[in-house]
Amino acid sequence: MAEAESGQALGQALGQAPVPAILAFGVRERARELLRRSLPRRRCDLTLVRSQVELLAALRHGFTDAVVVDFAQPTDEHWAVAAVAREFPSIPFYALAPCRPNDAPHLARACGEFEFADLLVEGMEDVVLRELLLPLTFTSRFSGALRDADQVLGLESDLQRSVWRLVIGHGGRTVLTETIAEAVGLTREHLSRRFSVNRAPNLKRVIDLARILAAAELAKNPGYDIPDISKVLGFASASHLSSSSQRLVGVKSSSLARLRPGDLVDRFVKQGRSRSRAAT
Repeated sequence: MAEAESGQALGQALGQAPVPAILAFGVRERARELLRRSLPRRRCDLTLVRSQVELLAALRHGFTDAVVVDFAQPTDEHWAVAAVAREFPSIPFYALAPCRPNDAPHLARACGEFEFADLLVEGMEDVVLRELLLPLTFTSRFSGALRDADQVLGLESDLQRSVWRLVIGHGGRTVLTETIAEAVGLTREHLSRRFSVNRAPNLKRVIDLARILAAAELAKNPGYDIPDISKVLGFASASHLSSSSQRLVGVKSSSLARLRPGDLVDRFVKQGRSRSRAAT
């Protein structure tokens, strides 16, 4: 019975994760309908941008999981947008096109020179497009890379692991303890107590750690500076991000890019930074 309840809680918790945030540039009406049909609002947050300037502003002021560029009729602006991919290697860029014979040189350049993640062919089934795009989003890869970190963190119960997966399923975006408590069917206070049993980390600390881990990944992108990252992840300011980084992993935010996720998790645990004086 306990296992069944835990499985149900995990399903509910994962259902609370935010939908992927997708940016799309230069999409024609037909391509726009394809994306809106394949990536409906209940599954994705799709935003259309009209220029490289708009794309950069969107990347630097809001959370982005992936970018789609329509290459059916490429212009100089399309190539300016494509070049942005090299500045944000953590965010996958996709080329979208009907895949006619004369599209081949453009697609080869996008995927080769600018290292696009994949090609989305106009006319493919909706589910196929989603299966190509969603597993490579920032949030999906971030969550997958950190899934087994629960062992290092000392999260042993089904509840603790379920909550960890929900937290990393937000990709570093803010998640409230109230949201998690509602997802797993507990009060906020009860959840905090059960999560931190047996000297496990405080829940609030784990949530903050996930945000720092996301900040470290974004810091590896040449297109982001620390103020950008603080905006993208919802920190009050760049100084707030830096003070949080020092409190949780013992380094300033300017040093995050040089450390691997495993290094940061180890610092969090081994330096005794995983628990505050009282669970929150």
